[in-house]
Amino acid sequence: MQAKAAKSPRGRWLRRGAAGLGIVVLLAAAAATAGHVMAGQRMKRQVAVPPQPAPAWRSDAAAVDRGRYLYASRGCVDCHGADGAGRTFLDEPGGLKVVGPNITPDAGSAVAGYRPQDWARTLRHGVKPDGTPVLIMPSEDYNRLTDDDLSALVAYVRQLPARPGASAVVSLPLPVRVLYGFGAIPDAAAKIDHTLPPPMPVPEGVTREHGAYVANMCLGCHGARLTGGKVPGGPPDWPAAADLTGGDAGGMAAYADADALLKMFRTGRRPDGTPVKVMPFESLREMSETDVRALHLFLRGLPAGGAAAGQAGAPVTPKAQARG
Repeated sequence: MQAKAAKSPRGRWLRRGAAGLGIVVLLAAAAATAGHVMAGQRMKRQVAVPPQPAPAWRSDAAAVDRGRYLYASRGCVDCHGADGAGRTFLDEPGGLKVVGPNITPDAGSAVAGYRPQDWARTLRHGVKPDGTPVLIMPSEDYNRLTDDDLSALVAYVRQLPARPGASAVVSLPLPVRVLYGFGAIPDAAAKIDHTLPPPMPVPEGVTREHGAYVANMCLGCHGARLTGGKVPGGPPDWPAAADLTGGDAGGMAAYADADALLKMFRTGRRPDGTPVKVMPFESLREMSETDVRALHLFLRGLPAGGAAAGQAGAPVTPKAQARG
């Protein structure tokens, strides 16, 4: 009776199902192994950056003051700490841990020995002095910094008091590492058009042009066209970044006037009182009223689906800003 049961259609189906499941498991394991290996290779790859003149060192009071504002309001403080000595800014169950390194003038810091061209390559291109990509830091947000703003930011960091601090840590859970290995989660260096020259300055004011310049700080989370979606490499419980396009019909519909956006930046709460879960409010609350109002003017004017790309890799930068 047992032999007949083993030869029944149901028995054959069970055997085939088990075999199929085993094959799926083996393929998944092979893919995970391959992705893990490829991730290591991607982290060590050489990124070609065309040579560009690096902004000269500055140390004047105006540059340091402007750099202080940029450091506080453009996300640097969130990852490197107010004193620049580094901080842990992601430490999630499952193995995701990221520590922003010490960037003070201390001899053991991550930027010890940096030359002007090293700062430019790291900030604008997401590429370390040794040619490998910088992980986690959203250099796509800083790629469109003008020469003046890049010099000012570096001037401020270079005058910070030297102090010992944290070393960089980028620990990725296996699923994230595999996705990175296969290119599904690109690093900043893979997103940036490295051939773009630095933009020309735009006069500061509540204008769409200045708002477009400010909006470059939003690219890392909201995407190249500001249409939102899952934040690349973010923890699984992070909500998708909002679509900032479409005016009254899009993600900015709740912010009909600039005062509403300004209040959200200061409080971390939407106009209806609900908290915004994932945004760098430690930096956003430091943004000037002029910058926020200009940003609001620009975002409210974006058509659904994002701005038409004036330049590849810099769709939110007006053509008037580009050299050439």
